[in-house]
Amino acid sequence: MKLKPILISAVLVVLLIAVSGSLNGQNSEPAVIPVPIEMKVKQGKFVLNENTRIVFPDNEDGCRVAEYFANWIEKPTGIHLKEGNKNNNSNAIVFHIVQDDRLGEEGYLLDVQPEKVLVSANGPAGLFYGVQTIFQLLPPQIYSPEKIEGVSWNMPAVSIYDKPRFAWRGMHLDVSRHFFPKEFIKTYIDLIAMHKMNVFHWHLTDDNGWRIEIKKYPKLTSVSAWRVDREDQTWREVTPPKPGEKATYGGFYTQEDIREIVKYASERQVMILPEIEMPGHTSEVFAAYPSLSCSGKKMYVRPGSYWPNEDIFCAGNDSVFVFLEDVLDEVMELFPGPYIHIGGDEADKTNWKKCPKCRQRMKDEHLNNEDELQSWFIKRMENYLVAHGKKLIGWDEILEGGLAPEATVMSWRGIAGGVASARQGHDAVMSPGTHCYFDHYQADPEFEPEAIGGFTTLKKVYSYEPVPEELTPDEARHILGAQGNVWTEFIPAPEHAEYMAVPRMTALAEVVWSPDSKRNWEDFRERLNTQFERFDYMGINYSRGSWKVNILPEVSEDGKQYTIVFQTEQPGYPVYYTLDGSDPDTTSLLYIEPIVIDTSVIIKTGIFDHGELKEKYAEKSIIFHKALGKKTKLEVQPVKKYSGKGAQTLVDGMTGSARYNDGYWLGFDGTDLDFTVDMEEEVPVQQVTVNFYQRQSFWIFMPVEVIIQVLDESGKIAASQTVLPKTDPKSEETVIEAFKVKFDHVKGQYVRVVGKNCGNCPAWHKGAGDTCWIFSDEVIVK
Repeated sequence: MKLKPILISAVLVVLLIAVSGSLNGQNSEPAVIPVPIEMKVKQGKFVLNENTRIVFPDNEDGCRVAEYFANWIEKPTGIHLKEGNKNNNSNAIVFHIVQDDRLGEEGYLLDVQPEKVLVSANGPAGLFYGVQTIFQLLPPQIYSPEKIEGVSWNMPAVSIYDKPRFAWRGMHLDVSRHFFPKEFIKTYIDLIAMHKMNVFHWHLTDDNGWRIEIKKYPKLTSVSAWRVDREDQTWREVTPPKPGEKATYGGFYTQEDIREIVKYASERQVMILPEIEMPGHTSEVFAAYPSLSCSGKKMYVRPGSYWPNEDIFCAGNDSVFVFLEDVLDEVMELFPGPYIHIGGDEADKTNWKKCPKCRQRMKDEHLNNEDELQSWFIKRMENYLVAHGKKLIGWDEILEGGLAPEATVMSWRGIAGGVASARQGHDAVMSPGTHCYFDHYQADPEFEPEAIGGFTTLKKVYSYEPVPEELTPDEARHILGAQGNVWTEFIPAPEHAEYMAVPRMTALAEVVWSPDSKRNWEDFRERLNTQFERFDYMGINYSRGSWKVNILPEVSEDGKQYTIVFQTEQPGYPVYYTLDGSDPDTTSLLYIEPIVIDTSVIIKTGIFDHGELKEKYAEKSIIFHKALGKKTKLEVQPVKKYSGKGAQTLVDGMTGSARYNDGYWLGFDGTDLDFTVDMEEEVPVQQVTVNFYQRQSFWIFMPVEVIIQVLDESGKIAASQTVLPKTDPKSEETVIEAFKVKFDHVKGQYVRVVGKNCGNCPAWHKGAGDTCWIFSDEVIVK
C-alpha cells in the first residue's frame, strides 16, 4: 500500500491549526453577505453606547425603518437609542433620504465614521438594506433576541455603495405538505430580510392541505385543511384513511393571521406572493367540494404522496370559475402585492380527455387539445386578475398551449421555461431544480435526513447564474431574478425547514444581489463562518452539510492504483482520516495532498476544529478486483439521471450506498442491464459478484434473474450461470442484494452480466402496469 503522506509531526499539526485559525480571523473587509458593490475600510471604529443618538429622516416610511433599527438594537445591547438633533450628528446614527440616480429603489450608501454613522437611500427599502449591513458590521451577538453582557458594540469605519443586481430575490415555502405555525413564518421572513431578499413565495394550497381561510367557503378550512395523521409512516408509503378515522393533522391561517404576517413582512421590505394552485394539485378542494372536479366524487385529503395526480378542476364547469374568482377576491384583498401565483404545474389532463363537459368546452372555444384547454383556463384566470389590478405568475407549464398575454413564468424544470418566456417578451423568475430546490440533499445523503432526492450543495447554489447565456441582452432584461424553493414532503418541522434552507439561502442571496464580478467562492466561504455565528445567536438550526468531506477517488488507466482527493466546502480546517473503517480523530492521518492506494480500503474522514469533529464522518469503500478500470460496454444505456459515469461506474471500485441516486448506481427504466467488461486477455475467473437494489415503493425491483457469463477471446461462452433473487418483491424495506456466482477452472477475456427487468409493476403494486426500474452497482471480478 502506498500512502502520501503517512504522518506529520504533532508540532506541525498544531502549527497548521494555529495558522488556519489565524487566517480565519483575518479578513481585510468585514464579513458582509451579500458582498457589496464597493466597500472601503477606513481607519477607526464607531462605538455604539448609551449616549448614541438616532436621527430620523423626514419621511414616514423611512421613520419606520429607523424605528425598526432602534427596536432591534435594544434587545441584545440594552441600549435605548434616543432621538438626536439633526443639527448635531456627533455620536449619532443618521438616516437620510436622498435623490441619487445610482441607487434606484433599493440601493444605499453607508458611511461609518468614528464620530457618526450615515445611511442614505432614495427610499425605505434602501434604508432597510443599509440597516442590514450595519447589523453585519456589529458583533454577531447583535442577532441575539436577548441582552448580551460584556460585548463591545463597535463597527469598523467603512464607506459602502451598494444596490441589488436583480429585482426579484425570493424564497419559497410549502405549507401544504406540512403546516408551519405563524411564528415560524415570521422567523422565515426575518431570514429573508436578513439576506436582503425581498419576496416570500407562500405555497398555501396543494393536495395535502388547504391553508388559507376563505370566508365564503368555510369547508376549505373545516375539511380541506385536515388529513389523517400518518406522520409515523414514510411519505411515499402512507396508508389511506380507515373507515370513520378522523382527520386531525393540519391547520390553517386565519385571515387575521395573514394580515398580521403581511404587515410583518411589509415592515421588512418583503413582498408576499400567495400561491393558489390550479387547475391541478387540487384534490384537497374536492374533499370539501367534490362537484368542482370532473368526476364529482368526494375525495379525502391526501396524507402523503399522491402520484399520478389525475384530479383536476373541471374546465367545462362554470361553477369552477365562480369558485376560483370568489377565492381570488378574498386572496387579493389580503395580499397587497402586485402578483398572484396560480400554480399551473403538473396538471394531469387524463380526466379532461374523457370528461364530457371539458370536451364540450374545447369544442365551444375551438381548442385543438388539452394543452390549449389549460392555456384557455389560465388566460381566463389572468383576465380576472388583470381586471382587479393584479399580475398572474405561474410555473413554467403555463407555457404549454400558449402563454397568457401578461403572465410571468417561474422556470423550475431547468432553464428552458425562462428562456422561452423571455424570448416571447414575458418576464421570468428562475428557479431551476438543479440549483434552487432546497428540499434536495445538500451533503452525502447517507448521513443526511431523508429528502425528496436530488443533490444541491452550497457550492452548487453559489455557482448559479440566473441569466441563461443563450439570451440576448434585450431578452435578458426579462429575467427578473431567482428564488429558492423549499418543498416540504420530507420536512415536517420548522427546525428541519431551517436546516434545509440555510445556508443555501445565504449563497443564493449573494447570487441575486451582488454583481457577478464580485462573487468569489473562497471569499464567500470565509465570510460564511461569521454568518454561522449570527445564526447561532438567532437560534437557527442551520445545516452543517457544508462541513462534509467529499471523497473523490480516481482509478489509474491500468486499474492498479487509486488517487484519492478530499474536497470540502470549508477552508482552513484540518482533515483527518483512516483507511480501515475506524473513526478518525486528531491522532489519525492528516490529509495534506492526494493519497495513492493500491489495495482495498475503507476510507473514513472528517473535519476537525480544536479537536472536535465538525460534522459526521464521510466514508467510502474502494474495492480492488480484476475488472477495475477495464474497458466496458452497455447494450442499453441507463436513464441519464441515474447514469453515474456511464458503464465505467460498474468497474470503478466503488459500491453504491442505501441511496439509489448517489451516483454509484445505474438505473434502467423498463429495460435490462446488459453489461460486458473486457479483461484485455484471458484470465482465470473464479467469482463474479454484482449488487442490485430494491425499493418497491419507488418502482425499483430486483431483476427476475441475473445471468453471469464468462466468454473467451472470440466471444464464445465458456461458462454461464443464472441466479434468482432472494428478496421478496413485496418487501417494504430498502434492500441491496448481492448476486454471486463461483466458477471452477474457468478462463475468459470477457465477463457479461445480464439483469432481467421484470417489465411492469405487478397487479398488487400501486403502480400496477407502470414500467419497473432496476438499479445495479459494481461488478466485482475475482
